[in-house]
Amino acid sequence: MTFHLHLVRHGQTYFNRYNRLQGWSNSPLTESGIADAEKAGHKLEDVDFAAAYCSDTTRAELTARSILDINEKAGHQRPELTVDMHFREQFYGYYEGLDMAMAWYAAGAPHGVKTYNAIVEKFGLAATKDFLKEADPFHDAESETEYWTRVEGGFDLIAGNERLSDGDDVLVISHGNTLLSLMHRFAPAGYDLSERPANGSVTVLDFDPTKPLDDGGITIISYNQ
Repeated sequence: MTFHLHLVRHGQTYFNRYNRLQGWSNSPLTESGIADAEKAGHKLEDVDFAAAYCSDTTRAELTARSILDINEKAGHQRPELTVDMHFREQFYGYYEGLDMAMAWYAAGAPHGVKTYNAIVEKFGLAATKDFLKEADPFHDAESETEYWTRVEGGFDLIAGNERLSDGDDVLVISHGNTLLSLMHRFAPAGYDLSERPANGSVTVLDFDPTKPLDDGGITIISYNQ
């Protein structure tokens, strides 16, 4: 059993433009972001989607609906869009909306590193989540464990969709750090993960709901296309 998941990073938002952390915050799409969504829609207009999912953020839902509009105009039957919090970006807690460089300095400086990439290089991607939660004076930011518990719930939703059949294509509107997290966890060596995927880019993975995620459940097909 395999579902082909087409993960699209939402279009550019104002927080993206201003280089601010944007997890559960709801910054709207810019004009460029609307164009990002339309560009992704045309990339995927030949794909016959059996299901579609996105997070309950405006940027994700607007991107999803734009893609589905284009897909429907291309002659495909429009699937129902499932909007759910399990597909949200990482929650940055106290640091939501803060300049990214300032936030990652606050998280990394107590550990002798000053940037996001430096944290990843020295301690691994999981540390970016745990260090930020540690630095958060309210400790509301998601830890590595809290993050994956929620995101894996999104895969459970897809796996439990009784309308899906082997080989079906599924649209999932995702987020920059979520895509990086998936790649760090599941991708083989050879991918450049030093930069976030572009807004409107498409990453494809195969999902076998009959297998554990870390034991053949996810296979990366392409990234940031």
